[in-house]
Amino acid sequence: MISETAKRNHEELFSNHESTLKDTDPELIEVFDNFAFDEVVSYGNLDKKTRLKVILSTLIASQTLSEYKVMLSGALNIGVTPVEVKEILYQAVPYCGIAKVIDFIHATNDVLMSRRVELPLERQSTTSPETRFEKGLAVQKAVFGEMIDTMYEESPEDELHVQEYLSDNCFGDYYTRTGLDIKTRELLTFSMILSMGGCEPQLKAHVQGNVNVGNDKETLLSGLYDPPWRSPAVTRGGSSPCAQPSCTEPAKSESRMSPTRPSSIRPVQSYASRGPVSAAATSGRTGRWNRARRAAGWVTRPSA
Repeated sequence: MISETAKRNHEELFSNHESTLKDTDPELIEVFDNFAFDEVVSYGNLDKKTRLKVILSTLIASQTLSEYKVMLSGALNIGVTPVEVKEILYQAVPYCGIAKVIDFIHATNDVLMSRRVELPLERQSTTSPETRFEKGLAVQKAVFGEMIDTMYEESPEDELHVQEYLSDNCFGDYYTRTGLDIKTRELLTFSMILSMGGCEPQLKAHVQGNVNVGNDKETLLSGLYDPPWRSPAVTRGGSSPCAQPSCTEPAKSESRMSPTRPSSIRPVQSYASRGPVSAAATSGRTGRWNRARRAAGWVTRPSA
């Protein structure tokens, strides 16, 4: 028998909808609905809208388009706004890749237009081609702290552009947008990386990033253990990525954790030991980093 709580929560999302599986697979629907719409939602500190945002991000990363369209309707029914939905999709682009997100964007547009939502929606960008790097770097440092300095300083010259991609694209183009706040964006990023699986070093870094922006352990566990829509990656190894000391307190300023550089790679020489910055470098992508450091008053580490 489906519990009254499960019925009530299901009805709130999908008013007057009866699953066809209720006739063909009644035992499965009984088990699933009691679990997903009663037992699971009773745990944790996520409000209904935030939980639905996490579920949508999970379904995008898991590449489950049919279920995404179902849950998208439920999310819109309880007040998740079209702007918030679009920002979830856009936030997925730098982490999942446009090839994996594009079908979800088209499907979302179809759903919104069927609800007579006028597209395109109001612009949410806060940067320009000239400011995206500096603003992105500022947000990146606000989330991850001084480890960003370390990542730049220890990056080989021929890999520095990758660090700049993170600053200007992931953070400058996406994290700086309005429509979702930083805490929500970081929670959704955590959810997507978790759902894709095989990204444990990056996942660990975003556990710390979440804590740094104010998402505590209970919040992460609330999003982590939403198993009806989550891949088996959640319970891989029988342990939680939140079962770490870093999940309970913000990172200390001396943190050297890197979300991109494996610990087995030997750190390379610092910027200071590479000699003067050339005029060519100053006028290129590398020069943006050097100009940003000077503008912020950062002191280059002395060479060893």
